[in-house]
Amino acid sequence: MAQRFVVHPVDPQVRLLRQAAQILDHGGVGAIPTDSCYALVCHLDDKAAVDRIRAIRRIDERHLLTMICRDLSDLGSYAKVDNSTYRLLRDVTPGPYTLILDATREVPRRLSHPSRRTIGLRIPDHPVALGLLDVLGQPLISTTLQLPGDELPLNDVDDIRERLDHAIDFVLDAGPCGVEPTTVVDLTGSQAVLVRVGKGDPAALGF
Repeated sequence: MAQRFVVHPVDPQVRLLRQAAQILDHGGVGAIPTDSCYALVCHLDDKAAVDRIRAIRRIDERHLLTMICRDLSDLGSYAKVDNSTYRLLRDVTPGPYTLILDATREVPRRLSHPSRRTIGLRIPDHPVALGLLDVLGQPLISTTLQLPGDELPLNDVDDIRERLDHAIDFVLDAGPCGVEPTTVVDLTGSQAVLVRVGKGDPAALGF
């Protein structure tokens, strides 16, 4: 049964974040709020947990998962970023953007695009998500908590627990956080490509 940690949406209790982090450290999968919508998360290097997330979403390896980071200091280890791209990232993060970048060798091959070696990265502007990342001290793998057949992501914790009570290990309950996914931008080419318009304003990225 999934544990429910009721956390303050602005000033989350560190002791509860530590309990959630401990579950992740032991191979758990959780649902956490972000600045766009609730997301499923697990450790970056935990293949079994990643496979559980893919099974919940019913997605295969062709559907890329996203790495969420606490700040730009994490990016250098996992993505190849030149000076102009870094300045752009600095302007739009944290925020509801997923940025496709060239992956470094530190990224497990199963988490990057199989032929292009790219990875989706983002820094969520939500105190609970950032607090959890800070407690862990490392990025997490994430994907929008949208179940097969649903038109929108799940946004009510009661619904999340009812439908996923035996599929996930915990929920960080900070109340509703929205149902609009991130704006996705591909920064791997000579020019930025707008892949999906979501909550983030494309104008902030020059579109």
